Amino acid sequence: MASLTGGTYPPAIEDSAERDALSQEIKDWSIAHGLAVRPPPAVVENNPRGILAMNAPVTLFPSPFPKICFREAKAIQTTYNELYASISNDEEFIAGLVQEIAGADDFIANLWQVHQRVKKEGYVQNISLGLFRSDYMVHQDGDRLQIKQVEFNTIASSFGGLSAQTSLLHKHLAQNSYPYLKDTTAASTQLDLPENDSAKGLAAGLKAAFDAYGKSEQGHPTCVLFLVQGGERNVFDQRHLEYELQQSSVPVFRLPFSEILQRTSISPKRQLLYTLPTNSSKVFEVAVVYLRAGYGPSDYPDQAAWEARYQIERSSAIVCPTVLTQLAGMKKVQQVLATPEQSSSTSPVNNSDNYPTALKRFIPQEHNQKALLRTFTNIYPLDTTPSGLTARKYATDPELCKKYVMKPQREGGGNNFYRNSIPAHLKTIPEEHWSSYILMEIITPPPLTNTILRNGQLEQGGVICELGIYGTCLWNSTSGEILHNKLAGYLLRTKGDQSEEGGVAAGFGCMDSVALV
Repeated sequence: MASLTGGTYPPAIEDSAERDALSQEIKDWSIAHGLAVRPPPAVVENNPRGILAMNAPVTLFPSPFPKICFREAKAIQTTYNELYASISNDEEFIAGLVQEIAGADDFIANLWQVHQRVKKEGYVQNISLGLFRSDYMVHQDGDRLQIKQVEFNTIASSFGGLSAQTSLLHKHLAQNSYPYLKDTTAASTQLDLPENDSAKGLAAGLKAAFDAYGKSEQGHPTCVLFLVQGGERNVFDQRHLEYELQQSSVPVFRLPFSEILQRTSISPKRQLLYTLPTNSSKVFEVAVVYLRAGYGPSDYPDQAAWEARYQIERSSAIVCPTVLTQLAGMKKVQQVLATPEQSSSTSPVNNSDNYPTALKRFIPQEHNQKALLRTFTNIYPLDTTPSGLTARKYATDPELCKKYVMKPQREGGGNNFYRNSIPAHLKTIPEEHWSSYILMEIITPPPLTNTILRNGQLEQGGVICELGIYGTCLWNSTSGEILHNKLAGYLLRTKGDQSEEGGVAAGFGCMDSVALV
């Protein structure tokens, strides 16, 4: 399989003095510009006052990425925004999928119960906000390169802040460090480094929602509330978005998910009121709630946590995302969009003559259907439909399973089962629960090499890159009208080619940026 650059880039720095100098430059620039994370316990045992930070794991060089694939991913993002806004508005469609999964997935069942409770008393906010990210890998089929979607994220789509800084880091190095290396293949004149405004773009989506909310009827100042996890290591990524918003004179506050009931209250008209913990005389009406927590079971250790999510959902604040939008991001939705309904065919899903029924339901324009379909890879249910029975054969066969990854309905890294681990895991769960998983054909990227700086150590070798394209969408869930639909920058995450997972926060991947080829 041919390399994207013929093996000449990125260079392998053999000189130890050069490696040390470039590493130190990256460490210093990263801390100076907020390309940082809190250290994990494995690195620092005791950091009770949160005074320590370390540079985020990052590549020494921007990784080569096919220009045609990058442009295609950017061009289709607003169509994806529209698609998932439409799915979020289709309660009947989501309900059908939840019914298939909920018996084997308490988390999905509990999310649905929150929605049902609010629906019973009536929603008071019809504006929804999505800060989305569509993740892709380049698939190489002979000499043909295509982008194929890994997943679509509808909640806590992270790294928009750090991604923008990573692009700036690599541009800085291209101007001030690469030209002086002994190996000149990384000279700044040879690198096509695209602009990346991910932090500004995501903040602009939040600002659009803030403006749409309007002024408080009760005369309170309004604000944006970030709901975050306790002990968040990725705090600086979130802070970059906060700082962008604050430049537009928008008050922004952070609230641990576990403190929602303690710090917020609901007025008779269901406005969400936030009392500053440092000054109880200051009360803000929350215009926008941005969830950077609440995406997995660990955020809901008890019933009080579910009551907190219910309080947010039933309020008049614009919630990013609502429960329905979060459920639209289920892997099951991605599978149904890609798989022709009740098809027994094992031919690739991106056959332009065989559109999945669900895709037609939400995207009536044929040219947009074709554009979306080109990005789909082969995805199967694990139920008892003809497609599901075919997938069960693949998943349980010790040889056929090597081409697949099995995914549950979860966000964040470390949840998937790859290749030979699939049959073993299926043996541990009742067969009637298999339908809560999907089976996806593994994407085969072109070979790349790079060097990763992680925890002060250099890791050099083969790598795999995953491109994320951010989008922001504001819509009226009653009328379906799209009020704001924008592209919002990109993310490139890179991992060693022996690693199956790619989450940076989960410790698998690292930050990277694109060098177009």
